[in-house]
Amino acid sequence: MFSSHGPSVRELAVQGLSSVERGYDLLAPKFDHTPFRTPDRMLDAVEETLAQREGTFGAGLDVCCGTGAGIGMLRRLCRDRVTGVDLSAGMLAEAGRTHPGDDRVDFVQADARALPSGLAGSYDLAVSFGAFGHFLPSERPALFSGIHSALRGGGVFAFPIGAPIPPSSPVWWAVAGFDAAMRVRNAVWRPPFVMYYRTFPLSGVRADLRAAGFTVETVPLEHFGRQAGGAPRWRLVLARRL
Repeated sequence: MFSSHGPSVRELAVQGLSSVERGYDLLAPKFDHTPFRTPDRMLDAVEETLAQREGTFGAGLDVCCGTGAGIGMLRRLCRDRVTGVDLSAGMLAEAGRTHPGDDRVDFVQADARALPSGLAGSYDLAVSFGAFGHFLPSERPALFSGIHSALRGGGVFAFPIGAPIPPSSPVWWAVAGFDAAMRVRNAVWRPPFVMYYRTFPLSGVRADLRAAGFTVETVPLEHFGRQAGGAPRWRLVLARRL
């Protein structure tokens, strides 16, 4: 699951008992050697789908950019400025090392639930990968409202979302067990470490996006195939600012 260059069990335990910010500061130097980094296959699928449907964009924003896995994709899709935002200074430091000396790219340390006012109305495309488990359902309105404010009129907020896992699948039981363990951990240990796999259902996400002022459509990511019943395994959500 982890490469030989990834974190040890002890390092993961220390991270898991820290706050989200401190935990990712600790994990940052080895993050790209873990399964938590967004796979290039997903990044390529999203880039190809956006390019086919939308063409190119002006400025781009990567919300919760981590070590910068999505920055290269944004540079190819966007003609102008590309900004990565993340809560963790450690992750941003790694992102800066991955994209050194690029005058089109800048990084901002900020909480995605309260994006800096200086970003307002500055972007034509916003993306986010693998970060939504860090936000409780009650926090989604603030998250989506901030991204809406950062976009120009007609701007697009794009992100992939997987199909629901059926309870008959062993994966369902694995993620349910993980979420249960995290709830127990957060009930008995401070600071909390918010990371859940089953708190971002498409129905609730769509409703919160619309409430924030977006129109919402989804596009199948055919790169990942379809389930037995014909539903896509992954979709790309395209939320457009009115």
